[in-house]
Amino acid sequence: MTQTSMSPNTAGLPSTPPSQKPAQASSQTPAPATSPTPPRSPSHTPDVSPLASSAPPPTATEAPPPPPDPSTTEVAEAGRARIAASLIFAVHGAVGGGFASRLPWLQDHLDLSPGQLGLALAAPAVGASLAMPLAASLVHRHGGRTALRCLIALWCAVPLLPASAPGLPWLCAALLVFGVGAGMSDVAMNTQGLVVERRLGRSTLPLLHGMWSAGALIGAGLGAAAAFAGLDARVHLAILALLLASAGWFAGRNLLDARPTAGAKAPPRFALPSRPVLVIGAVGFCAIFAEGAGMNWSAVHLREVADASPGVAALAYTGFACTMAIARLASGTVVDRFGVTRTVRAGAVLATIGAILVATAHSPLPAALGFALLGVGVSAVLPLTFAAAGRIGDDPSQSIAGVATVTYTSGLIAPALVGGIADRASLSASFAVVAVLTAILIPAARMLGPTAAPRGADTGPAGPGDAPSAPGNLAPPALVGTSTSGAVTSVSPLPTDGR
Repeated sequence: MTQTSMSPNTAGLPSTPPSQKPAQASSQTPAPATSPTPPRSPSHTPDVSPLASSAPPPTATEAPPPPPDPSTTEVAEAGRARIAASLIFAVHGAVGGGFASRLPWLQDHLDLSPGQLGLALAAPAVGASLAMPLAASLVHRHGGRTALRCLIALWCAVPLLPASAPGLPWLCAALLVFGVGAGMSDVAMNTQGLVVERRLGRSTLPLLHGMWSAGALIGAGLGAAAAFAGLDARVHLAILALLLASAGWFAGRNLLDARPTAGAKAPPRFALPSRPVLVIGAVGFCAIFAEGAGMNWSAVHLREVADASPGVAALAYTGFACTMAIARLASGTVVDRFGVTRTVRAGAVLATIGAILVATAHSPLPAALGFALLGVGVSAVLPLTFAAAGRIGDDPSQSIAGVATVTYTSGLIAPALVGGIADRASLSASFAVVAVLTAILIPAARMLGPTAAPRGADTGPAGPGDAPSAPGNLAPPALVGTSTSGAVTSVSPLPTDGR
C-alpha cells in the first residue's frame, strides 16, 4: 500500500497530489481535503510558511525626538525680553539725560531767566500726570510690545519740540508734550518690566531702573561733549533721536506682548487711583521726595553749607546719580536673596543715616558721604513700588499709572518744598525733613511685600501651589500673554507668600 506524502502549501494546509484529484472536479465544487484538521483554539497562532519564517525581522523605527519643553521656551523668550527691556530703559534714560544736558543752551537761546525756566520745567510733570492713565488703555488695546515700541519712538522725538520753541509760551506747550511722551512710555515700559519679572520668577525691575540711570548718565555725557564742541542743540537732539529711536524699535522686537486677563474690561481713559494704589504710592512718594531733594540740592548744599569748592560741588550730582545707578543694578540680586521687605527696610535705614549726615555736615566729606548713602538707600524703592502696584487688580498698567502719577507729583513738589523750607529756616532743616520721610519707609516697607496688599486690593486668585518657591516671592495676578512668536501663552501667578 502506497502512502501518500502530505506537504504543506503556502496556506499552511495539506495538499492532495495531482494523481488523486477526483475526476468530477470540473463539474462540481471540490471537496475539502480528506485529512482532518484539528480544531483551532482562540489562542492558536497560525503557522508561518518557510518563506515567511526565513525573512529577517522588521527593523524597529527610531523614536521621534521629544517636543521642546514649553517652560524652557518661555524662559528663553523671557530672557531675550529682559535684554530688550534693559535696552528700552537705557534708551529712555539717555533721551532724558541728553535733553537735560542742553538746558543751558535752551536758556541762552530763548534768553530766559531762572524763574521763567523753572516755570517751564514744571510743565513736563503736569503733562506726564495727565497722560499716564492713557498708557494703560493703549497697552490694553494694542498689547505691550506694539504700544511700547511706538511710545519709545515718540519719546525719542519729542525733545526736538522744546529745542525748536520760539518763545516761553511755546516752550511751555512743548514741554507739556514732552511730559506726555515721558509719562506714557514710562508706564508702558514698567508694565513690560513687570511682565518679564513674572515670567522669569525673579526681581527684574530694579535692574531695569539701574539701566535707566546708566542711560541717563550716558546721554548726559554725550550732551556735554556736544556742548563743548559747540554743536547746536537741535542738531544734537535730532541725531540722538534717530539713533535711539532705531535702537529702541529694533530692541522692541523681542519684548513680550503680554495682555491683561482674557475677558478683562478695558481700563478707563481717566480714573483716580484706588485707595490701595494710593497707599503704595505714598511709600513711593517718600522715596522720590528724598531722591528729588538729593538730585536738585546736592550741589547747592555742598557749596553753601559744606563750603566745598565749585568743582567739588559740581561733582555732587554726578556722584549721587552714579551711586544710585550702581545700587539699582545690584538691588535685584539683593531682593532675590533677602526679599522685598528686608531690602526696602535696610535701604531706608541707610537713607535715613545719609540724610542725617547731610543735615548735620558742615564739611564736604561727610556731606558727600551722606548723599551717597541717601542715593543707595532709596535706589530700589521706586521699582519695587511699581512691582507692588502691578499686583493690584487685573490690569497692572492701570495700577502702575496710578502710582506713577503720585510719584511724579512727589518729584514735582520736592525741589520747591526743599527750597521753601530752606528760605524759612536752612538747607540743613530741609534735609532733616528728608530724614523723617526716609525713616517712615522703615515700617512702611512691609506695604511693598507680596502679602502686604492693602485691604481691598485684588491680587488675583490663590492657587494650590501658593508656597514660596523663589527668593523675593513676587506674587502677581495671572495674565494671558502672547509670546514673541505669536503663540498664546499663560503666565501663571507666582507664590503669594512673602517675608
